[in-house]
Amino acid sequence: MEIGIFGMGAMGRKYAERFAEKGYLVHGTDLPENIERLNELYASNGNIRIHPDGRDVARLSDIQFYSVPVDEIGNAVKAYGPSTKLDAIVGGQCSVKTPEIIALRRYLPEDTHIITSHSLHGPGANFEGQTLAVIRDRASDEKYAAAMGIFSELGSNIVEMDYDNHDQVTADTQAVTHLGFLSMGTAWRKMGGMPWDDGAYVGGIDNTKILMMLRIHGGTPHVYSGLAIHNSHAKQQVKQYNKSVSELFEMMISGNKSDFRERIGFAGDFVFGAHNDEKRLMLDDEVLGEYSLGYASEKRPNSHLSLFAMLDAWNQLQINPYDNMICQTPPFKLRLGIVEYLARDANLLRESIEAAMNNLEIRKDDLAFTLAVNEWASVIEHDDIDGYHTKFEKNRKYFVDKIPDGKRLSGELISRLK
Repeated sequence: MEIGIFGMGAMGRKYAERFAEKGYLVHGTDLPENIERLNELYASNGNIRIHPDGRDVARLSDIQFYSVPVDEIGNAVKAYGPSTKLDAIVGGQCSVKTPEIIALRRYLPEDTHIITSHSLHGPGANFEGQTLAVIRDRASDEKYAAAMGIFSELGSNIVEMDYDNHDQVTADTQAVTHLGFLSMGTAWRKMGGMPWDDGAYVGGIDNTKILMMLRIHGGTPHVYSGLAIHNSHAKQQVKQYNKSVSELFEMMISGNKSDFRERIGFAGDFVFGAHNDEKRLMLDDEVLGEYSLGYASEKRPNSHLSLFAMLDAWNQLQINPYDNMICQTPPFKLRLGIVEYLARDANLLRESIEAAMNNLEIRKDDLAFTLAVNEWASVIEHDDIDGYHTKFEKNRKYFVDKIPDGKRLSGELISRLK
């Protein structure tokens, strides 16, 4: 069985190299300006052949992956889909499946078997132990079995689901998770300085916030914008997170401690339930304390508005994040882990609520974060992909020197998740 990949970006190359290692012949194609570089890259690899014309990939390959941005999937399948090999298996790797399925159904020949997938991790993570969502749209039992055999070569944990359920789950596990960390980056950039030099962001939970903020800004912006803007389920969740941040911040500046505590309490009860003492924490002090970029010697209390708002948004939408662990991603699991750590440590919870109500030193940070969330939510609401990428690149440029360290350390932290 020969494999075809349209789009030899970071994830496309990762797939090509994995299948080539397993002995499959892989046909790849990309934009004309990238062909020469790809030929040089794989000149010594007899199992990867680069084609300047994607129609050759379509004609030769038994199973084909469109590894292109979601806003380009329609154009790509329209260009190469009509040349698809008879009785081939075809799918995409978009992080949002509804527009992908529409394109595949519209432009592929009727004899094509549509079986699509999504590796719920970036190209910097290993396949092993990660989640691979597989979606059977139209396929014979024989072809589906063949596709599952190919997918098993990746070594990921395979989850079978339909495309709408996929988009609903990823709206929670990815889109809103990214929004939180991107907003942190924007807030810290606008305040100036670096968060790891500030005592409010050193140790424990804050190490994780910083590392994941850097990890996400080391990724590809079109993946994140696609998840947020092209996923219809994400809009509602982004809107609620923005609302939760704003309403909790309003309680903070008005000193409404009793309502604040009650709202957080209700949310904690919903997410963690009556038996939370029986649940093992995903993160602990030993792990959280090891990973830091900071040099500040004195740790100051933090209000953790970003995490309280996530907890509140889950409650307002009646989404229990543990129900989505089947499609977890490393950033989502870490985000849930630090929310869990905050909500279930009575002393830290009390300290953070006190900081939210009374610590004026952290208030300017919370204001910057609230404004940043509102900015990002507005960009997403208005489907402003260019604006999304512009904001992303401003943050990346500001933190560029520390992104490699952030990706390395966050990778080590991810490997130790329970």
